[in-house]
Amino acid sequence: MASIPKDLCCPACQGVFRDPVILSCNHRFCNNCLQRSWRGKQTPECPVCKRISPNKNPPVSQALKSMCEAFLLKRGQKASGEQKKKLQEALKSLKDKLKDSERVQDKFGRTLDHIWIQARHTERQIKEQFKKLHEFLAEEEEARLRALREEEEQKRQRMKEQMEALRVQIADLSQTVRSTEDQLTAQDVSFMKNYKAAVERVQQRPLLEDPHLPTGALIDQAKHLGNLGFNIWIKMKDLVSYTPVILDPNTAHPEFVLSDDLTSMSGGEKQQLPDNPERFDESWSVLGSEGFNSGSHSWDVEVGEVSYFRVGVSVQRKRNMESGFWGIELHEGYSACSPSSQTPLKLQRRPQRIRVDLDCDRGELSFSDPDTNTLIRTFSHTFTDRMFPYISFLDAFVLYVFPLEDIKVPLKILPMRVCVNQQHTDGV
Repeated sequence: MASIPKDLCCPACQGVFRDPVILSCNHRFCNNCLQRSWRGKQTPECPVCKRISPNKNPPVSQALKSMCEAFLLKRGQKASGEQKKKLQEALKSLKDKLKDSERVQDKFGRTLDHIWIQARHTERQIKEQFKKLHEFLAEEEEARLRALREEEEQKRQRMKEQMEALRVQIADLSQTVRSTEDQLTAQDVSFMKNYKAAVERVQQRPLLEDPHLPTGALIDQAKHLGNLGFNIWIKMKDLVSYTPVILDPNTAHPEFVLSDDLTSMSGGEKQQLPDNPERFDESWSVLGSEGFNSGSHSWDVEVGEVSYFRVGVSVQRKRNMESGFWGIELHEGYSACSPSSQTPLKLQRRPQRIRVDLDCDRGELSFSDPDTNTLIRTFSHTFTDRMFPYISFLDAFVLYVFPLEDIKVPLKILPMRVCVNQQHTDGV
C-alpha cells in the first residue's frame, strides 16, 4: 500500500485526515482524534505543542478535507484495480474449473447412457444363452419322455400278448377239465370207449410250461432316472464351452470390436465409448477380465495370419505399456518383450496358436507353440502385482502404415476341453 503524504497524515492516528480541523497553533488533527484527546480535560490544548486552544470547536479545513478525499479516492481506485486483477484471476480459475466440471458432467451423462446400452446388450446375451439351454433341456426332456413312453408301449404290448396266450391256454385247459369231468360221469360203456383218449389229454397238460411273470417285464426306472441330472450335464458339454480368459470390454480400445462371448477381438470403426480409467486410448489393446497374483494359469491365443500383435500379460492400463508388459510381439519379426528388454526371436515355423503359461508362485511366464509342443520363451520374474492377460494389435501407429483390413483378422482366446473327474465323496 502507498505511504501517506506527511501533510495529509494526522499526527494522532497516523492515518489520512478525516474531517480535519486546524488549531490556532496551525497544527491539524482529525476532528474525532482531537475531541478524543480533549475528553476529560479542563483546558483544551494542542496534543503536539500543548498550546491552549481558545476554541473548543475549531473549524474544519475544507481545502485540506478535499485534498484528503482526493487522495483516498485515488488510492482506493488503485487498490480496487489490484483487487479486481486478483479477483479476475480467481474468477478465471473458477471458470476453468466450471468448464472442467461441465466436461466431466457430459462424460458422466455419456457414461450413464453407455451403462444402459451395456445392460440391455448383456440382458439380450443372457436371454439368448438361457434360450439355448432351455431349448436343449426341453429337447432332452422330450427325448427321455419319448424313450419312456416307447418302453412303456413295448412292455405293455408284450404283456398283452402274453396275457392273450395265457387266456388261450386257460380256455384250452378249461375245456379239457370239462370234457374229462363229463367222461367221469358217463355210463360205463361210453366211459370205457373214450377212456384212452381222455387219459392222453389229461396227461399232456402237465407238460405245458407253468405260467409266470416274464423277466424284464417292468419299466427300467434306473435307466431313466439314474444320474439323470449328471447325464444331461455331460451332454451339455457339447453345447457349452469354457474359455479360461474372458476379455474385458471396459478396457478395449474404442476401435476394437469384441465378439459377443468376449473371447475374440478385431479392428473396426471407432465407437463412442466412455473414457473410463480402465480403457486403453492410445494402445490397440485389451485386457482379460481377471488378473492373477497366485497359482498357475494357462490359455491359448489363436493368432492365425495376423501380421502385427502382442500376446502376454500386463500390469498397466492406458499409457506407458512398456513399463508393465511381458510377452511375445510380432512386428517385422518375432520378439520377446519385457519392461527392461526386447530380444529378437528366431522361430522355425509361424505359430498359429500361442500358449501362455503363468505360474505366479514360481515366478515363471512361458510361451509355447501347442501344435508342435515347442517352447518359444520363458521369463523368470517375481510378479508382485496382479497380472492381467493382454492381447494387442500393437500400437495405433500401425494404422498409419497398414490398412485397417490388416487387423480385421481376429485374435481369439481359445476354449479349453472340459474333463469330468469322478471321485468318491469324503466319508463314503
